[in-house]
Amino acid sequence: MVFETKVAILLLDGLAVWQKLNVTAFLSTGIAAAAPEAIGEPYEDAAGRQHARLLIQPIMVFAAAPEVLARAWRQSLERGLTRAAYVRAMFKTGDDVANRAVFRAEPADAPDLVGLALRGRGRMSTRR
Repeated sequence: MVFETKVAILLLDGLAVWQKLNVTAFLSTGIAAAAPEAIGEPYEDAAGRQHARLLIQPIMVFAAAPEVLARAWRQSLERGLTRAAYVRAMFKTGDDVANRAVFRAEPADAPDLVGLALRGRGRMSTRR
């Protein structure tokens, strides 16, 4: 199956497993919220119970060095891609309000990214 758009999540090399899973989960919800047209219909099991909708396209997950994350950040801004970002300081907060505050405090052109989710048309590459 061919999709008009692609979704990629880049995770900083060296994160602990719990951090990789946590960041991936948060970034996935950011992309889903920003792209309601990419959400399929509810799932239904054999008993007729309804289950949550899922994204209708695959999400590619990659490990990335800090310089790859920084380049992807710059390119996502230049290309106008839908993005969700997770910065290192968010590991130390306890709620959404605090997460947004530490994110806002990051340098706009060079945040301390540990994860970045992107959605856009065409080719997306993590190559240098």
